[in-house]
Formats: sequence, structure tokens, C-alpha cells
Amino acid sequence: MELTEAQLRARVDADWDDILAVLGRRIELKPISAQGITGEHMRASAEYVAKLLQGVGVDARVAQSHNPDGTPGAWEVVGSNVVDPDAPTVLLYAHHDVQPVPDAFAWDTDPFKGTVVGDRLYGRGACDDGGGIAIHYGALKALGDDLGVNIKVFIEGEEEMGSPSFIPFIEEHRDEFEADVIIVCDSGNWAPDVPSLTTSLRGNATCDVHLRVLEHPVHSGQYGGPILDANTLAAMLIASMYDEQGELAIPGLEGGEPIGGLQRDLDEVNLRADAGVADPYRLAGTGSLASRLWTKPSATVIGFDAHPVDGSFNVISPETTFRISLRVAPTQEPHAAMQALADFLESHAPFGAEVKVTPLEAGMGWAMDPDCTATKDAMAALEEAFGVAPVNKGEGGSIPFIPELQRIFPHAQVLVTGPEDPKSNAHSPNESVSVSGLRNDVVAEALLLDKLARA
Repeated sequence: MELTEAQLRARVDADWDDILAVLGRRIELKPISAQGITGEHMRASAEYVAKLLQGVGVDARVAQSHNPDGTPGAWEVVGSNVVDPDAPTVLLYAHHDVQPVPDAFAWDTDPFKGTVVGDRLYGRGACDDGGGIAIHYGALKALGDDLGVNIKVFIEGEEEMGSPSFIPFIEEHRDEFEADVIIVCDSGNWAPDVPSLTTSLRGNATCDVHLRVLEHPVHSGQYGGPILDANTLAAMLIASMYDEQGELAIPGLEGGEPIGGLQRDLDEVNLRADAGVADPYRLAGTGSLASRLWTKPSATVIGFDAHPVDGSFNVISPETTFRISLRVAPTQEPHAAMQALADFLESHAPFGAEVKVTPLEAGMGWAMDPDCTATKDAMAALEEAFGVAPVNKGEGGSIPFIPELQRIFPHAQVLVTGPEDPKSNAHSPNESVSVSGLRNDVVAEALLLDKLARA
């Protein structure tokens, strides 16, 4: 029998105080992975999450991962609940580690005590990703004996540290990750009252660009004019990547429109305010803001070697190095994008200066399949739970383990959900989660799992 939204909401409402208490306790545990992923505080956090999941039918346990070099890694939570060998299997992902709090005085509440003010619960990890754990816990508790899919869980202990042991752990425990659907609950909604699936993530590629014009420094008065300094030439090279509209004009870099279509574009006023954009600045690029942030490539100079102004003197700089972070369209292979960037830079050296590009890290992006069954069920569940249609929402950044999951388990349908919203301040002071939004997220995941049982 298919459960209705009203039935599941009544169950979530009856357990709501418990769900909020679970989230509050998660905040109090202070599972800051930056203070040591192998620490006892991280083990205690994992044990608490395992006990929670055991209480909702999951045979959960704590396991320690290993880094690629064989050293001990994070404390992870894995487990399963097999209700029917012939039923679909769903892997539920979240992470139990949180970011540090460098300055508790920047908070309006105690960062390690869950505090409800109005419709928001404040505390470090309230949304990222204690809220994700609360959603999985609440949904499984609401379904209870009516759960119709097999469940596997992976609650990671080092996501905020870049997941160095993630792939080795999966390779060692592949059977515990095999699933038909993977729900990654570590993203967010368009607004507290408007749900979203995360439809795409950009990939990333980083390189160092070394430019040389002289074998050694020379006096700017004696040689300045016909010989341009390396910093100026580097600036000219960087500028050559863009057209007059501020679009990257590098052959071989791909771009496109938002995955699954664009229901609503981002608001420029809000974007400028959130980013602290100076008033005279005109936003670069063309097309929707959503495409510029989610599905088109972007290049950022994140480091530049130059002599400081303090102590500078009249010489022509002979060489310099700068670092570019290239955000890659979700569907483009990042090494191909990096090669396109390197070919462009090395062939556009101003005045024939010597330019050498050294590729560094590269990570694949990810794009949701808008036509798969799991996506359609998720969209329907979100609309039923929130009472409004979901708005597709991409992300300009990268979550490297998601494309890795898709690579290792190519037949799994991946959904990216989560409790965050534009007011959540993840990683920042006054991190919070919408209480009403979180409740709807719990109902939505319960509805989704019920729908997947009949997919």
C-alpha cells in the first residue's frame, strides 16, 4: 500500500521533538575533523550516529578507513537493512564531521548548542551536515515497518577535509555501497519553502602558468619600453582568455544550459549582495546567471608571484608564475578542458614570451539524469512535501566524491538533496537550518523511499 503525504507527515510530526533533539545532540558532540580525523571525538560522533541508525532498523557499525598511504583514516558509519532481496536498494549518504569555529564571538548563539530562534535552528553542523543525518534518521523512523526498499548507509567522517580515504574505503567495501539509487543528502533547497534537487556540479582543474621574458632582472629606466615586465605580460595573457563581454573565449572549453531546464534564474540583486559586489562592477558574461554559475566554465587567478609593493624598486621583473583554477562544465572531462586551456595560453604568449603550463589537480563534474525514474520520483516527492513545484538548482563548485561514486557504480541513479538554503551560512558564523524546511525534507525523503519501492 502506497503511503500518502498526510500519513507520513503525521508520523514525522509525532516524532519531531525527537528529530530536533537528535540534531541538537549532533551539534553538541563537536565532531570537528580538522582537529584530527582519527581522534576519539570523531569516533564518539560516529558511534552516536551508528546507534541512531540502529534505532531505526539499520544494522549500522563504525569502521575506520585507511588513507592511500596505508595510515589510519576517518571513522565511518556503514550498515544496511535488507527488507526484501528482490526490492530496490537505496544508499543513503551524509557526513558526520563539521567545520571548525575559529571565532565563537562572531556567533549570536553558542555554536555548539542547538538553539531555535524563530523558524531556524542555529549551531555548527545544523545544516552541514547534521541536517542530512536528521533527514535520513527521520525518514527511516517515519516509514518504520512500511519500509519497502533495502537500505544501505554511509555516513562519512572526513568530508570537510576533502575525503582523502573515501575511494580506498569504497574499494575495500564495495559490496556495502552497491545500490540502485544513491541519495547524497549534503546540498540544499532554493529557499526554505521552495525545494530543489541539485542538478549539476562543475568539475575543476588547476594549473600553474610560468611566464619568462628575461634571464635576469634589468633596470626599468635603462630597458623599459621595448621590454615589458613579466607581470604586465602575464596580465595581458590572462586578459586574452576573455572576450569583450567577459566570456571565456578558449576553443575546446564546453558550456551549456542548466541541466533539466531553468525554471527560475538567480536574482542579480541578491547575488550582488551575497557576494559583496562593488556597486560600479558589471557582472561578466552573457546568458542566465544560472548558466554562468552552474554550467559554463570559469577561470580564476587564485595565486600570483610578484614582488610586494612594500620594498619594490625599479627593475623589470624577468619571470612570474600564476595559478589558475578552472571550473569546468559538468559534462566535460576536466583533463580535456585543462589541455584546451594549456594549448591556448602557450599559443597566445604576448610578444612571444616564454610560457609553460604545468597541470595540477583535476576533478570531474557531475550532471543529474533528469529523465530517470529516481529523479521523477524525487521531484514528485518534493512537490508533495513542500506543496510547491521544485526549482532545479545547480552548483558552481565541486563535490569530487559524487562523480567518483557515479564512476565506480555507473548503473546507480544519483540524487543530490539536502537541508541547506540561502540563509544557512554553512561553514560560516551563525550556521542554521530552517526548522519548517527540515521537516518538509524529512517528509519528502520518506515519500521518495516509498515511491522507489514501487519504481
